[in-house]
Amino acid sequence: MAVAAEVAPTRVVVESTPVADPAPLGLGAFALTTFVLSGHNATFIPDLIWVGLALFYGGLTQLLAGMWEFRNRNVFGATAFSTYGGFWMSFGIFAVLAETSKSFGSALTGANLPNAAAWFLIAFAIFNTYMLLWSTQVSVAVFLVFLTLEVTEILLAVGNFSEAHGNANNGWVHLGGWVGIATAAVAWYASAAGVINGMKGSAILPVGAPLHFGNGVTHRRHQHA
Repeated sequence: MAVAAEVAPTRVVVESTPVADPAPLGLGAFALTTFVLSGHNATFIPDLIWVGLALFYGGLTQLLAGMWEFRNRNVFGATAFSTYGGFWMSFGIFAVLAETSKSFGSALTGANLPNAAAWFLIAFAIFNTYMLLWSTQVSVAVFLVFLTLEVTEILLAVGNFSEAHGNANNGWVHLGGWVGIATAAVAWYASAAGVINGMKGSAILPVGAPLHFGNGVTHRRHQHA
């Protein structure tokens, strides 16, 4: 006996309205928060004003930008923005707990606080190293963001390790602050370029082409074959 089976038709959902590029928002959130903390490290901005920014603008807003990059299938942007959103929220809540919790703060007395901060920065510098390499495939502007950020994280880590060994006000943190300001400036430029280029649909502010090292090597090999 034959049995008839109904096969439900496959439904394909097509979105007619494209999603706006979240990268300018993520870069802007990163830039402003980096500028304020770096200004403190460079000694011209008071301390702790950066904490609220770290939790909500550099943290939550940048994390949201990363989630939207997942929607855009941009694996680099999703990974970068989500990670540094987490970076800022983690660092912000660390500062809050260190200042307000007696039990948490008691574990950070003496050299423990700068030593903990140094290892925190080293861990993110490891992540930043391979993102720096892959940023060459995005644009010159994004590559410069990750390059200056790499230098900033290393300088601040060295400064905090030095402070943990009794060398307070050693100058490394101040230098890291000024390089961090350069990082913020490059990120702000990339954000501004993303906004106006997206509005106009053309390259009003140049960000530089990807540095396709691999393609260049392959091309030269073909020439010599």
